[in-house]
Amino acid sequence: MSATWKIGIIGGSGLYAIDQLENPEWRRIDTQWGAPSDELLFGNIGAVELVFLPRHGRGHRISPSELNARANIDALKRAGCTDILAISSIGSLREELEPGRFVVVDQFIDRTTQRPPSFFGTGMVAHVSMAEPVCPRLSAFAAEAVASAGGNVTKGATYLAMEGPQFSTRAESLMYRQWGADVIGMTAMPEAKLAREAELPYALIGMVTDYDCWREEAAFVEVSEVIKQMGANGAIARQTVAALVAALPPERTPSPLDTVLDHALITSPDARDPAVLAKLDAVAGRVLR
Repeated sequence: MSATWKIGIIGGSGLYAIDQLENPEWRRIDTQWGAPSDELLFGNIGAVELVFLPRHGRGHRISPSELNARANIDALKRAGCTDILAISSIGSLREELEPGRFVVVDQFIDRTTQRPPSFFGTGMVAHVSMAEPVCPRLSAFAAEAVASAGGNVTKGATYLAMEGPQFSTRAESLMYRQWGADVIGMTAMPEAKLAREAELPYALIGMVTDYDCWREEAAFVEVSEVIKQMGANGAIARQTVAALVAALPPERTPSPLDTVLDHALITSPDARDPAVLAKLDAVAGRVLR
């Protein structure tokens, strides 16, 4: 495992570029799972290499339900990333998580229904643990970076991943609050699950753009207001990336998440499908060679 950092940045709504990136170069990465959302932008900030992927494609072309999350994670793995920082716009299910606040997520509730949730399946079965779905080390760096960039940040929250692309009904929003969800979005699942299967430590910074529709006295969620808040959040998010890179230790010590597949594969070697193994060459090649 590399002793140097190479951070994959998945930019969601509101983060479509990294201004501070040095030596930027867009490159096409082909995957066994189809095309990722866009080309990947390679570059560096100082001594740290970064790979940026606009989750919805440049110009925000791709709907949440149509994202090819498997191709996105596979492409970042093929690009040599050691860790992934996802940055996403989110709605708030709690009064104290006001628009403009940044939230470093530590748990998820997955309510998506139309998206392939795993790299594994018939021919090569694996079960990774998602009890603690984010990397605590990278999440701590992310929270400190938001604060350094001047953002108001909350550490720890449960993210409800809904299918979309429509926003919630009020009944759904109230139910999610009862379940203990704190914020809501449309893109973190199965992204976080796939990152875990690819042995890529993952952290998520959520940028609150609005209150979800549980507040009866408030207006419904409107895209125009969301876009306005996204612009303000995006400026801090770009500064956060630079602050994160500046705070990273010179050497990347190994993470337990780098080797989660050591204890996840269940299909016996003689029953593994060669065609399935070929598709797993990047995300699981370390344990399948």
